[in-house]
Amino acid sequence: MTANPSPPSRGSHLTPPSRVSPVPTLFRFGRSVSRCPLMQQVLAALSRLAQTELTITVVGETGTGKDVIAQAIHEHSPRRNGPFVVFDCGAVAANLAESELFGHERGAFTGAMATYSGAFERANGGTLFLDEIGELPMDLQPRLLRALENRGVRRVGGTEYRPVDVRIVAATNRDLPAFVKARAFREDLFFRLAAALVPIPSLRQRLEDLPLLIPGLFADLGYADTQLTDETLALLTAHSWPGNVRELKNTLASALAFAEGGILKPEHLHFMPTVSEPRPLEQLMLGGKSLESLERIAIEQTLLQFGGNKSQAAQSLGISTSTLYEKLKKFGMA
Repeated sequence: MTANPSPPSRGSHLTPPSRVSPVPTLFRFGRSVSRCPLMQQVLAALSRLAQTELTITVVGETGTGKDVIAQAIHEHSPRRNGPFVVFDCGAVAANLAESELFGHERGAFTGAMATYSGAFERANGGTLFLDEIGELPMDLQPRLLRALENRGVRRVGGTEYRPVDVRIVAATNRDLPAFVKARAFREDLFFRLAAALVPIPSLRQRLEDLPLLIPGLFADLGYADTQLTDETLALLTAHSWPGNVRELKNTLASALAFAEGGILKPEHLHFMPTVSEPRPLEQLMLGGKSLESLERIAIEQTLLQFGGNKSQAAQSLGISTSTLYEKLKKFGMA
C-alpha cells in the first residue's frame, strides 16, 4: 500500500481501523469481540462454560466463526496448555474417517504401513474439536458415542483399549434435532453432545460489530493500516451477509485489490450476487442426455456453487457426504 494515502474528497470521512467511537462496553472472548447485546450474552455464556468440562456444541450458519469460538473455548479452559486438535467430519472421506478419528494399527488395511494415532489420542490432555459434526457418517456415530462414554478408543485393527482424557467441543450448521427426527443422526449421540448447545448469531444479527470486525480482518489480510470511508461502512452495514464473517473477509480481500492510497471506498466493493430464481427443471433442455452426464453436471455445478464445500454440496444434492465422495471417484473428480 502507498505510504502516504491521498486525502479523502470533501464531505467524505474515514473510519480508522483501530478506533470506533463512541461505543458501549465491549466484550472479548478469544479473538471474538462484540458490542452487540445478543452476541455479548453468547460470549459471556461461553466464557463461563469454557471453564468447565462440559461438552459444548456451537451451532450457527456457515461462516459465523465457529472455529474461532472453539479455539477460544480451549484457550479459556483448564486444558489451555494441552493440545487443540481439529477433526473436520465433513472433509474426510468416509472410508478414512474411522482411522483418522480413532487411529489404526500397522497392517490394519491395505496401505496401513505404520501405526497411526487418531485425533482422539493426539488430543489427549487437551481439547478435540469436532467440526461439522452433522456430517459424521452414521456408521461411525455409535463408535464416537462409545468413545465419549468410555473415555477411550480402540484403533482400527487393534484389540487394546486406550484411555484418553479429552474435552469435546463440536460445531455444526445443521439443525441436529431435525436430523435426529429424520433418523440421519443418532438421538443418543445428540443428547451426549447437547450438554451445552450454544447458538452463534449470524452477522446480520450483529451488524453493529462490523467496525470491530473489519480492523482484525484487514490485519489478517496484510492491510492493517487501511482505512475506510463512512460511505463504505454504510454500504457494508446495508448488506445482508448470507455468508457471514467469511463472506465479509472475502469481500474485503477483493476490495483491497482495487483500493489505492490505503483508503477503501464504495466503488471498490464488489458483493457476491444474490442467487437468482432458478428455472424450473421442466423448462431446461435435458432431453437426449444420459442420466450419468446429467448427474456429473449437477455435481460439478453444485460444488462450484458452494465453493468446493463437499458437505454443503451433498446436502443440496440430497445425498450423504460419503455418497458424494463415491460419485466423485466414479467420475474421476476426486
